Amino acid sequence: PAEIHEIGLKEVARIQTAMRGVMQDVGFKGDLAAFFKFVSDDPRFTYPTEAAALKAYNDLAAVVDQGATRLFAVRPKAGFEIRPVEAFRAQSAAGGSYQRPSEDGSRPGIFYLNTYDLPSRKTWAAESLFLHEAIPGHHFQIGIQQELIGVPAFRRFGSFTAYIEGWGLYAESLGRELGVYSDPYQYFGRLQAELFRAIRLVVDTGLHSKGWTRQQVIDYMLANSAIGMTQAVSETERYMAIPGQALAYKIGELKILELRHRAEAALGPRFDVKAFHTEVLKDGSLPLDVLETKIDRWIDR
Repeated sequence: PAEIHEIGLKEVARIQTAMRGVMQDVGFKGDLAAFFKFVSDDPRFTYPTEAAALKAYNDLAAVVDQGATRLFAVRPKAGFEIRPVEAFRAQSAAGGSYQRPSEDGSRPGIFYLNTYDLPSRKTWAAESLFLHEAIPGHHFQIGIQQELIGVPAFRRFGSFTAYIEGWGLYAESLGRELGVYSDPYQYFGRLQAELFRAIRLVVDTGLHSKGWTRQQVIDYMLANSAIGMTQAVSETERYMAIPGQALAYKIGELKILELRHRAEAALGPRFDVKAFHTEVLKDGSLPLDVLETKIDRWIDR
């Protein structure tokens, strides 16, 4: 826990430094806290209607799908579609989520976009959220896993949080390779999403190892990111209830990035990003140590 806490503090500092770079790019005058308030409050970063939000995400799907052909040799046979979260559960649902396709192929995967309290769903969050939940994030990873043949059911339908959510975060990191994040505010959205996961390393270990109080966690989140009070409270209570789950995201991403950098260094000009992604995805969700052993064997071959 102490090591993870320190990783979190370093990641928070690194990401906030990158955010200050975005502030310079857009000519913002003020400190980081003022920038958080600006991107949270300025009406230019809100969708006028639910239909406008859904159109923006569907337009994004075409761009990312084209970019994915440069980075991926395999993808699931199942398609996916974008739907708003149903009204009966929207108030308590996440901002975005993914539901796997049906096993028999009768229903595609679904990227659910939460349009409840629409002013809180910021335009700058769109690209990173789409990459995480849909292409090439959960839709690619879960769809490919579910279509495995000749393996036990737990290999097709089971999950390891650090792998699945680590892949989702790694997918967010591919934005510029996929042809998005060209707008500085969308890149800020990527950094904000990453910062949110880095903060979890700090506060989860703070709660369960360092004796932090609920209020300490809320205060830390509000002081170090652009999230609002409602989300800070709900996230804090999630971390209180499920120790370790939320910090698995960032730990998984860091491991996958480490493995990619290791492969790039070892293989040099022979490194093929499509082949690397195939190797990471082709056997479904794995414990991180099993994934690392597998990638090391692939590098050796």
